[in-house]
Amino acid sequence: IMRDMMSIILEGALDQEMDEELGYSKYDYRNKETDKSRNGHSQKTMHTSYGDMEIDIPRDRKGEFEQQIVKKYQNTVTQDMEEKIISMYAKGMTTNDIESHMR
Repeated sequence: IMRDMMSIILEGALDQEMDEELGYSKYDYRNKETDKSRNGHSQKTMHTSYGDMEIDIPRDRKGEFEQQIVKKYQNTVTQDMEEKIISMYAKGMTTNDIESHMR
């Protein structure tokens, strides 16, 4: 359960990073004021203390998007990040609240 929750939170935070990079949300293309656009997702295996998990990493057409939460060649979730996510979840924060906080 923890692994699934962490993958949802990380994917949501990465999608938010992409929204900020492009300047518009996923389905708000009418307010698009840039020539940058989304180009799907690529999968990445992350190693955690709860086992391996697959997460979807968003990408842009030009390949310029540099994610910050999960760096380009990073393949492990640090113990510190795991503890923070679990702590926030245990205190009653929703997954959306945690994504916003991480952003």
